Amino acid sequence: MRWPTLFVSHGSPMLAVEPGLTGPALADWSAAQGRKPKGVLVVSPHWMGEGLALSTRDRQVAWHDFGGFPPELYTLQYGAPGSPALASRVQALLAGAGIAAEQDSRRPLDHGAWVPLRYLYPEADVPVVQLSLDLGRDAAGQLALGRALAPLRDEDVLIIGSGSLTHNLRDVRMPQNAPAVPYVPAFQGWYASKLAERDLPALLDWQAQAPGAARAHPHDEHLMPLYVALGAGGPSATRLTDEISYGALAMDAYAFED
Repeated sequence: MRWPTLFVSHGSPMLAVEPGLTGPALADWSAAQGRKPKGVLVVSPHWMGEGLALSTRDRQVAWHDFGGFPPELYTLQYGAPGSPALASRVQALLAGAGIAAEQDSRRPLDHGAWVPLRYLYPEADVPVVQLSLDLGRDAAGQLALGRALAPLRDEDVLIIGSGSLTHNLRDVRMPQNAPAVPYVPAFQGWYASKLAERDLPALLDWQAQAPGAARAHPHDEHLMPLYVALGAGGPSATRLTDEISYGALAMDAYAFED
């Protein structure tokens, strides 16, 4: 069977120890599939640069690429297998679409990858490859990248775009269940509507059309993985959660399937 693709909002690294509604939603989605993929390809904004690179480690490790959090967070690990073979397959697919990607044998999994994977596959028994985020691509470019990756869905590979539906750290409020800043639910609602309608022209013009876009994303890197998942996925968008964390982080997750 063809795999859906996922967009997941990883929010704060605290998601790893504060599952809220998002952690169970990801776990429930995974369990509902009734099977595990042969491999996972994940794109996270915490590995980004000009152009693309792929992790080729034989064994993944969790990189605690953050500071100032409780000590328990730094004890968490995610030692899933890597897959140089999957990385090479992705590289070949991209090359066929005229897209170059390098291989990186040292890069560990950043928290945008391993934190949601701890809920999706807590046994860490599914091979994982991480693909960097290309800063040179806008939403249309990320959509095209996703389309180039789409054949992986028929090869028992789950494609995950990990980011955050809103990401303005200046608006973060304590505690985790702080009241939402007003632009956050408005931005969520616009995306929910446009994704349900598969309104690609509007989605690609999000900076002009989405309410509160400039405040929701002062920089767009946490939104761009959504477009990779959207491009690789099917036309049907299923919203898995609409939680808001720390008042400003929309934790929406979507499955895109046929």
